Amino acid sequence: MAAPLLVLDDIRKVYTRGRIVRRPTFTLQANLSLDEAGIVGVVGPNGAGKTTLFEMMTGSNAPTSGRVLVAGTDIHGVKYRERDRLAIHYHQSYQVRRFRKRVPSAFLAPSPTRTPLVHLFDEPQFNLQDGYIGFMLDFFRKLRNDGRLVILCMHPTAAWHLDILAEIAGRFLFVAGGGVTPMADFGALVADPRCRAYLGPEMTKAADAICPGAVHSST
Repeated sequence: MAAPLLVLDDIRKVYTRGRIVRRPTFTLQANLSLDEAGIVGVVGPNGAGKTTLFEMMTGSNAPTSGRVLVAGTDIHGVKYRERDRLAIHYHQSYQVRRFRKRVPSAFLAPSPTRTPLVHLFDEPQFNLQDGYIGFMLDFFRKLRNDGRLVILCMHPTAAWHLDILAEIAGRFLFVAGGGVTPMADFGALVADPRCRAYLGPEMTKAADAICPGAVHSST
């Protein structure tokens, strides 16, 4: 039986401040498994830790505790220059994030794969010119159909952002309050009171128009 494509095994990231006494300023933790190829949408307030989560998933930010497993391999134990053969992080404008090197690469293992199994898109800038959005959505679907896991983070500021998420993502992760909550589908996401508070009245109204049953299912 094949290993899940991505496992966050009780990962916890703690940021601290202070020269003598280190005091926690932010904590993010997650424990979940994304077993199969698919497209997962990620949403949550600014500063909730979405980019930190992506960096831990792709090996550029080491968790304080826990493991990130990509197809059964601990990505933080893989040579830095080969981690993007397991999971790759595109940060806006599709720039690839750089790694923070802490352990000499000679002490790390080679990647067991040559091409990424997990593709993470961090708030990509969709061009509104004719056909571009459709091209990108087809690209995400092709990755999924090729057995890849696509994770798409968006910060909805317009109704069409919600349209994209509802159309392309089969599952969702909501990042807030120091945790990561899996959501089965778009309806479950927009029915969650925390998500509705994050979206605000205008975006919540747009979400309800896309998925009218969400409000009813939350009551």
